[in-house]
Amino acid sequence: MTPPAVRLDADRDAGVAVVTLDRPERLNAIDLGMVDELGRVWQELRFDDGVRAVVLTGGGGRAFCSGIDRDVVVPQPGSPYMQDDPLLRVGPKACGLWKPVVAAVEGMACGGAFYLLGECEFLVAGAGASFFDPHTSYGMVSAYESLLMAQLMPYGEVARMALMGVRERIGAERAHAVGLVSQVTEDGGALEAALGCARTIAGFPAEAVQGTVRALWAAREGALARGFALAPHLIALGNLAPQEQDGLFRGRRTGGYRTR
Repeated sequence: MTPPAVRLDADRDAGVAVVTLDRPERLNAIDLGMVDELGRVWQELRFDDGVRAVVLTGGGGRAFCSGIDRDVVVPQPGSPYMQDDPLLRVGPKACGLWKPVVAAVEGMACGGAFYLLGECEFLVAGAGASFFDPHTSYGMVSAYESLLMAQLMPYGEVARMALMGVRERIGAERAHAVGLVSQVTEDGGALEAALGCARTIAGFPAEAVQGTVRALWAAREGALARGFALAPHLIALGNLAPQEQDGLFRGRRTGGYRTR
């Protein structure tokens, strides 16, 4: 039996739940099972009035999430109007959860991880955390990821991250300087710091907190809706064929990377 890919722990006395991506042997890469499990967890939390704030983190310490698992095969219709992206279903907002979600990031967060981080209220990161977007290096358009990150970071920073691919990573301090991360802790301290924030938020009246979350998201969703409508066409036009992507991925030679 396959072990669960997502772990849910709740402290109802504090009103806080911790959702842990739990595939550390795969750097918490997202497979289709994890997509389904995350959907069920967000739905469960919608109806759990004992939970008023959520922390999202990755297990194992080496990575928050390394994006979609390269072994996942998603059959695609032969039309740019009907792109099927399973990661569009992984985030709390996509599942209608309007309780605040704080991300605790240790290690790397890249690519498909941004579908999750882009739907969190704010991020706390350990000093060794790093963020990067490998899409262009492997012949793929960074569409949904860049759209979500453009709501959290200045345009030039998002553009540099997306275009530099695997050759450059944004370190925790730089992420804090540009506003992607709200707090940097010592390595291993992100979860406890995020829990402290979540406990504070959970102590306030839930209706006021959730209304504020919904209002904040409203400021972003208009731009996202327009971008998401265009994204399938850009992906269909710009992506290399899957076998060409796979060749670039398996034969990758990055020449090392630099961290800003």
